[in-house]
Amino acid sequence: MSDLPPSPAPDACLLYLLRHGATDNNVANPPRLQGRLANPGLSVAGRKQVEHTAGFLAARSIDAVYTSPLVRARETAAILAQPHGKPVDAIDALIEADLGEWEGRTWPEIERDEPEKFRQFIADPGTHGYGGGENFSQVAARVVPALEQLMQAHLGQVVLVVAHNVVNRSVLAHSLGLPMAHARRITQTNCGVNILRYREQRMQVLSINSVFHLYEW
Repeated sequence: MSDLPPSPAPDACLLYLLRHGATDNNVANPPRLQGRLANPGLSVAGRKQVEHTAGFLAARSIDAVYTSPLVRARETAAILAQPHGKPVDAIDALIEADLGEWEGRTWPEIERDEPEKFRQFIADPGTHGYGGGENFSQVAARVVPALEQLMQAHLGQVVLVVAHNVVNRSVLAHSLGLPMAHARRITQTNCGVNILRYREQRMQVLSINSVFHLYEW
């Protein structure tokens, strides 16, 4: 990514799309599902991830920073925006998926207690949502138009967006032309960097879940 131009063509927008840094729910063993109702801040490990990412992005041109309204995303965005001297604006449409009654539970618990709903979700999350919550198609339906509108407003610029696991997977699946049934196959590490280019009203994926900046070589 070091060879990226400092700014895109006048009729294009370059988007850095990140998942927030880790919370205690993310690093628990097993992890606990964390949607729009859970609103913790970053864990110690998560803040370190964000600081590594801020260092990686500090030398890159960023014209605007946007975030989900949830605390973990806001904290991530604030740290990433600081080297660039940019304000952070929250966009409600970027909030994480509604996980319904599965919020705060683990996958082993859900598989044990609701095996049929679990099976349906794993087989096709684009159609079968989290128990009592959203499916991936519903997430994409609210997030993709919001991002397209944002990128259209920033043609000729580079934009940083901090969002969430399900949000990012849905956007990437849409942009790659993948069925939402397969969206969970797209890995989104905490502070993984995706790069998309918006041009001629179309989002093109340039990279997915780059994480080398999180490791000490």
